[in-house]
Amino acid sequence: LVLEGEIKGKVVYEQEGVCIHSSCGKNDDQDNLISGVLRVIEKENEVIVDWRPLDDTLDTSNILCAGKDSSSVVEWTPAPKEKLARGADRPNSYEAEWDMVTTVSFKKKPHSNGDATAHANGESKWSFLFSLADLKSIKQNKEGLGWSYLVFCLKDDVKLPALHFHHGDSKLLIKCLENHVVLSESPQDKRILLVNSQNKSLSQSFENLLDEPSYGLLQVFHILLVFLVVTQKWKKDPYTVTMGRFSKVTNYIFDSFRLSDPSTQRRPPSEMADFLNDAIPGLKINQQEEPGFEVITRIDLGKQPEVSRREPVSTEEWAKNMDSEGRILNVDYIKQSIFKGGLCHTLRKEAWKFLLGYFPWNSTKEERANLQKRKTDEYFRMKLQWKSVSEEQEKRNSRLRDYRSLIEKDVNRTDRTNKFYEGEDNPGLILLHDILMTYCMYDFDLGYVQGMSDLLSPVLYVMENEVDAFWCFVSYMDQMHQNFEEQMQGMKTQLIQLSTLLRLLDSGFCSYLESQDSGYLYFCFRWLLIRFKREFSFQDILRLWEVMWTELPCQNFHLLLCCAILESEKQQIMDKHYGFNEILKHINELSMKIDVEYILCKAEAISMQMMNCKELPQAVSEILGIESSSVTPDSDTGEDESATVLSCPTSLYQSISTPVTAANGTRESTQQILFGESISRLLKK
Repeated sequence: LVLEGEIKGKVVYEQEGVCIHSSCGKNDDQDNLISGVLRVIEKENEVIVDWRPLDDTLDTSNILCAGKDSSSVVEWTPAPKEKLARGADRPNSYEAEWDMVTTVSFKKKPHSNGDATAHANGESKWSFLFSLADLKSIKQNKEGLGWSYLVFCLKDDVKLPALHFHHGDSKLLIKCLENHVVLSESPQDKRILLVNSQNKSLSQSFENLLDEPSYGLLQVFHILLVFLVVTQKWKKDPYTVTMGRFSKVTNYIFDSFRLSDPSTQRRPPSEMADFLNDAIPGLKINQQEEPGFEVITRIDLGKQPEVSRREPVSTEEWAKNMDSEGRILNVDYIKQSIFKGGLCHTLRKEAWKFLLGYFPWNSTKEERANLQKRKTDEYFRMKLQWKSVSEEQEKRNSRLRDYRSLIEKDVNRTDRTNKFYEGEDNPGLILLHDILMTYCMYDFDLGYVQGMSDLLSPVLYVMENEVDAFWCFVSYMDQMHQNFEEQMQGMKTQLIQLSTLLRLLDSGFCSYLESQDSGYLYFCFRWLLIRFKREFSFQDILRLWEVMWTELPCQNFHLLLCCAILESEKQQIMDKHYGFNEILKHINELSMKIDVEYILCKAEAISMQMMNCKELPQAVSEILGIESSSVTPDSDTGEDESATVLSCPTSLYQSISTPVTAANGTRESTQQILFGESISRLLKK
């Protein structure tokens, strides 16, 4: 970090009177003040922050000192143990991060034959510089307490000396840095600004990438960049807070489209693993060559059975299955019928309330009316909370202000081609906005995260009622909550589970994807995040969601839908030898081109294959929620693997057989399937 000469580049910020309060005084009651110049310098490929004393001939031994009772020390290097021990005896009122220096002056040592007191390299020992790419965070002083100061912390946890701004304050510097990096307040300490180093213009264009899929190269970036949506709860700029964590991934994508030697574009799986680990901390989808795997042979899923679907459940069929008090007589039959055929549209408004858990399945009509009355009162109390916030109050509530700004932006671009939301001043848009704002009051910790408007839009369209739509959305968000949480645990788990299922279904395809740096299945991220909302037409999504809400025929049926789509595209991907970029582009271009009935049939057939498998690995059994008395373990225990008894809680669904469409397929009889013990452990976390 020591300066070794002048830095060439464009100076975009310069401030004199920026001081370091060193700890090299002659006794422990004194503090040394070194005044210097702080510069921000733009170079070709990076931005440098550079601080050096005003006069490198300054002799620190001749600095007059200010007393410790009014001046603090933030040391660059760790203090000796004895100094730390003495520091512990200081009064509680003393704070080692801000100061009010009363008197300070300097004596300059005259030149002697051109020599000056300096480090061996010719510079003051306090001179330092660093690249913004290495900056982790910036700590600020408490407002109103002494000089304005900043403490820079680098990514290797090195803390630089505190820089005290004796001439002016640090706001201009922060404003300058924000032109090059994204700064956001730490949730733990508002004085700390977290740094995400990424090009600002790229982040500003990100919101456009989340609109309906566009054409050209931006479409190719769309799926991977949507990773950014849920990494954190957004603060001042919800689209760019997480750019730093994904910079390696996005830079890799951009590099791949530059006209460079194709041989240099191939990245080994281990390097791609590093990229994705940076993007989603905790995501561990093992590569084949990783030690700790056991090769399990003789996994024969057999043929995919032929599956048929029936006509949608009609209002007459629904009414026949309800008693005089309004109770559903046979819940299993209704769920199975919905799974096999969906619902006619006129029935959705009532049936979705049951499917989403807003109405209990065993409730009477009177009980549901009372429930709606209570929930209506509760909803409008929460709505009044944000409605009654004055402009002055909102100025002091940054989170509410940010939630409102993001909601308004997203509402204006959600399903605008649908008649329910098209046009200006559409009442549907107003309801969409109000429900999302009220949800912020319901769950203020989560608030609003981009993508949630996609989940609400079909629900509101079906309900055509603000209160009912809100409570159905609440129930849906209970299922989807982990997708939008800061730690992304839901997304991590689903990607790991999907990889496990796909490897059992087709290990050869998995191996091919891994050979193309695509084994992490990141192109499925958008599918999982908002449950295929952008992949199917609006009407098809209504059908797909109501089928998934039955929770049949097993847990995590949506992962089998992903498997069905990928298996359908496998032949084209492999026959045409698609690489990393082509796979990403091809999967993204499937949007609005997938046949929902065909995929539902294929996913159901895959579920039946796995349920009928006598050697189903334990990890797969856990993912699908299949109870078993003897399931093939993921490690070699030497036990008999032949006797496997599987039971599915929804076995009756197979008896419904009004044919509409069918899908079938075959699997190779002998495959080598890799399952690591670490996968099982991750899935149980």
